[in-house]
Amino acid sequence: VVNGAKEVLVTLADHKEYKARIVGTDPQTDLAVLKINAHETFPACPLGNSDALKVGDWVVAIGNPFGLDRTVTAGIVSAKGRVIGAGPYDNFLQTDAAINPGNSGGPLLNMQGQVIGINTAIVAQGHGIGFAIPVNTVKPLIPQLETKGKVTRGFLGVSIQTLTPPLAKSLNLPDTHGALVADVNPDTPAARAGIKRGDVIIAFNGKDVPDSQSLPTMVAATPVGQEAKVTVKRNGDTLELPVKIGELPSQRADNGNPAGAVEPATGKWGLQLRDLNPQIAAQLNLKTDQGVVVAGVQPGSKAAESGVLPGDVILEVNRQPVKTVADVAAKLNGARDKDQPLLLVQRQNGKLFIPLLENVG
Repeated sequence: VVNGAKEVLVTLADHKEYKARIVGTDPQTDLAVLKINAHETFPACPLGNSDALKVGDWVVAIGNPFGLDRTVTAGIVSAKGRVIGAGPYDNFLQTDAAINPGNSGGPLLNMQGQVIGINTAIVAQGHGIGFAIPVNTVKPLIPQLETKGKVTRGFLGVSIQTLTPPLAKSLNLPDTHGALVADVNPDTPAARAGIKRGDVIIAFNGKDVPDSQSLPTMVAATPVGQEAKVTVKRNGDTLELPVKIGELPSQRADNGNPAGAVEPATGKWGLQLRDLNPQIAAQLNLKTDQGVVVAGVQPGSKAAESGVLPGDVILEVNRQPVKTVADVAAKLNGARDKDQPLLLVQRQNGKLFIPLLENVG
């Protein structure tokens, strides 16, 4: 709401207007703190405990939908811990209290008049599907925004992905519990601690990591410089690795799709492959012998159903590096029928494992 604003005005219920100063912002959680200077005391809503909410609890939303000021709507908590693709710290309250454009930044209240969320998003195609940032996510960030103008988060230095049943099968894991390490960035706390690609992080500082959505929030909340214990599964063994948490660097822009659309792919898996040229390799900070570009994916093919995208760069097949199209073809064609080929691909700035599904449709 305040991003790019040259001037911010705060209008109160009695229609008095005040110029506001943006004290701090945190794009990762879509939060901002504003300050107004006035010679009077304003009433304030108390902050509640969003962790205590239960699905089915009644809530009230207040805002200015479509410019209709002081609009109040009511509903229930429809779900907790929703992941909507807004960022690495997705953890939203879902409500069916009517939320529309103009409600963003307004409070979501419980029946005691306590703020338990900040309204932030809707599903445009749906009705009664709105989302709010839990107030317990907001509370620890406010002091940092007030004093530093930004939020400092803990940093591990890994790219993680969801451990799906096909991935678990390819990696010989008994279940999908934990966060799969798809890549470890060099010269980061994770690299120095000995965390490796293919590890599955199952606990962080003694707390269970049930899935990939849980880990970023745990790491981010850990003070910079503090030593944490990361428990991983590796080749059937369980290891506990001490790691000194670093500071999350600012986010860099994506490189975009490095290959672009080409003619339909062919072959058993539906992949059209191309050796890395110097231009694409430079964009991705790779050498020309460090992978093979997916130039096209045939719609409806096994590769498409498995989630391979044009522009992906295949770095490994079945945990073995590949340098040329011939390498990839040989490893895929040499796999036994009962085997499920496992690809490691680079997609934009991150890496992820993709098992090629044999049975699709």
